[in-house]
Amino acid sequence: MFTNNIIMAQKTQWDSSIAFIFAMIGAAVGLGNIWRFSYVLYSNGGGSFFIPYLIAIAIMGVPFLILEYGVGFSFKESFSVVMKKINPKFEIIAWILVLFVFVVTIYYMVILSWDLVYLGSSFTFSWGTNAANYFVHIVGGSSNLDHASFLLIPTTVGVLILWVILWFISHRNVDEGIGKVSKILIPALFVIMGFIIVYALTLPGAGIGVSTLLTPDWTKLWDVNIWLAAFAQIIFSLSMGQAIALTYASYLPENSKLIDNVLIVVASNSLFEICTAFGVFSILGYMSYTHGTPMIQLITEGTGLIFIVFPMIFNIMGPIGRIIAPLLFLAILFAGITSALGFLEPMLNSTQVKLGWSRKKTATVLSIIGCIFSLILTSGISSYLVGIIDSFVNEFGILLLIGIQCIVFAWFYGVDKVLPALNESSTFKVGTIWSFVIKYLLPIVLIVMWAVGIVQLFSTAKEFEIIVDVIIIVMVLVFGVVLTKIKPAND
Repeated sequence: MFTNNIIMAQKTQWDSSIAFIFAMIGAAVGLGNIWRFSYVLYSNGGGSFFIPYLIAIAIMGVPFLILEYGVGFSFKESFSVVMKKINPKFEIIAWILVLFVFVVTIYYMVILSWDLVYLGSSFTFSWGTNAANYFVHIVGGSSNLDHASFLLIPTTVGVLILWVILWFISHRNVDEGIGKVSKILIPALFVIMGFIIVYALTLPGAGIGVSTLLTPDWTKLWDVNIWLAAFAQIIFSLSMGQAIALTYASYLPENSKLIDNVLIVVASNSLFEICTAFGVFSILGYMSYTHGTPMIQLITEGTGLIFIVFPMIFNIMGPIGRIIAPLLFLAILFAGITSALGFLEPMLNSTQVKLGWSRKKTATVLSIIGCIFSLILTSGISSYLVGIIDSFVNEFGILLLIGIQCIVFAWFYGVDKVLPALNESSTFKVGTIWSFVIKYLLPIVLIVMWAVGIVQLFSTAKEFEIIVDVIIIVMVLVFGVVLTKIKPAND
């Protein structure tokens, strides 16, 4: 029975390349594309930032995704099995990575819950005139540790609802669940955001916002931090090295055009976040123009932009604000759900194969565990905890493991082994230059980025933040060792 479950898991396939492409776009296009990229673009040289951004896509985003597609397609196994087949000692690396990505799923669902609360509030504007106060006391909490003793009930309820939705989709066969949902939500997301962006560009003052966003500062091109910011944006925007692309690619049928699919996903992701940045800054420009608020006072990133600044703007937009507000929070929900499905899949696939469970049982167990930990993050310090975990997991854990993967695939497995699969059916081909980038250039860039990120992360960390970081690393290492030591169900 266990063996049959494993065989069934490995025979799982997308019904078409379209399902795979939409699922990959869904995994890539997430919350960061909507609320992070515009701030990164503005704060790192405006228009001049496109130079390091495009270079980062060319020498990191596209090459590494091609590598992930090639490895996943060639092995057609879970990430943990892939690493074990390359070298049994590498299996623990796989479990540590998928556990870190599972942690991302846990706090990501909390952020989505904030959005769900705001989606409900957007029909009545129940956030009132003080959006910051609403976020702190009702939805996201604060950094006051005294508030850790109570739950933010709307966020708690939202987390429960969202984990049920995630389970309902993910427990099905990938094509029936993730595939079908992605083919519905991704087109809907693009249509909704397209409407918002086009309307935003027609608002009075939109030109002020776009000009503020794009005005180039050419001197910043000599600042190494700008280049690091560009590479970081590409890594996290495309969900690189998180075993999502590798896992999804393992479900592809034969004769798939791997490199063509990579280019479609990368182009879609970049166009979405660039166009969204225009829409975001057009709306900020409108606020600046109509109320005389300096742009510098409005520009922020993350939750501050979406959950505080935007509700303030919707309050003064009149009837159209009653339409734009629900659409924006709905778009964020769609983007978040498809990304969360991607974050969950590597852990789900690897656990299912390792333990020989059915997909339904694995999804159920992981959803219950994930939901319990997400609920812990709905206390009165919700946003503070999420911020701590997000920074640590991405800048310490995932970034380091991306670099390790690059070395493992390039040097211990050998990039030349995936070239036939990559080039066989693809319109575009890769060869010597791609191999050089994977073997030499990317490992150096990734290690430098990790070192810089670690210095910045721990140089400003408070005692409570370090305690949270230590708890995460201990739990990940312990569960990583346990999962590695468990005897596979088919042995």
